[in-house]
Amino acid sequence: MGPLPAILPLAASWRPFLDPLDLHGSWFLLLLPLSFGIAVVYRAVRVTDFQKFWARVGVLTVQIVLSMVLLGIASYLFIQVAAPMLLPMPE
Repeated sequence: MGPLPAILPLAASWRPFLDPLDLHGSWFLLLLPLSFGIAVVYRAVRVTDFQKFWARVGVLTVQIVLSMVLLGIASYLFIQVAAPMLLPMPE
């Protein structure tokens, strides 16, 4: 019958949308491929000629990654510094 019986236990044990992979500890590693994919698709749709396509994709990928890092730092500072000053905890 071939390789089908070997695949059945895997198919029965893991359902992608119901049982997602446990990548909570390394989610930040997915930022680079996601940013690169978004940059490629965006540039492919928006560009009129493909001169310097990959250079523009690289620049957009770096912009996306830096923006996400800066937004993470800003939200951390807001939660740790500004929020306790704005909403002091009652004692």
